[in-house]
Amino acid sequence: MNEEYPDQGIEGQDQDLDAERARAAAAPDGGELRRAAEPPPTGDDRVDAAVAGLSRLAAGPVEEHVAVLEEVHGRLRDILGEVNEGTP
Repeated sequence: MNEEYPDQGIEGQDQDLDAERARAAAAPDGGELRRAAEPPPTGDDRVDAAVAGLSRLAAGPVEEHVAVLEEVHGRLRDILGEVNEGTP
């Protein structure tokens, strides 16, 4: 094990990845996970629509989260670019 990279050298150790994933998916108190509250409106319908896309995270598999986050991020960047250009 290396102090700078503490995970280095653990490849040969037995790991129960399924158990680790289950613990990560469980609520901290051992109960069921609750859906996050809806974010308050921002006052810009375009931003609200983009942020609403994050609701797909709860329904989709973890493997698709990066794609959803990238899509929402891209939409928000486009909106910000329009605001910077003065486009309503």
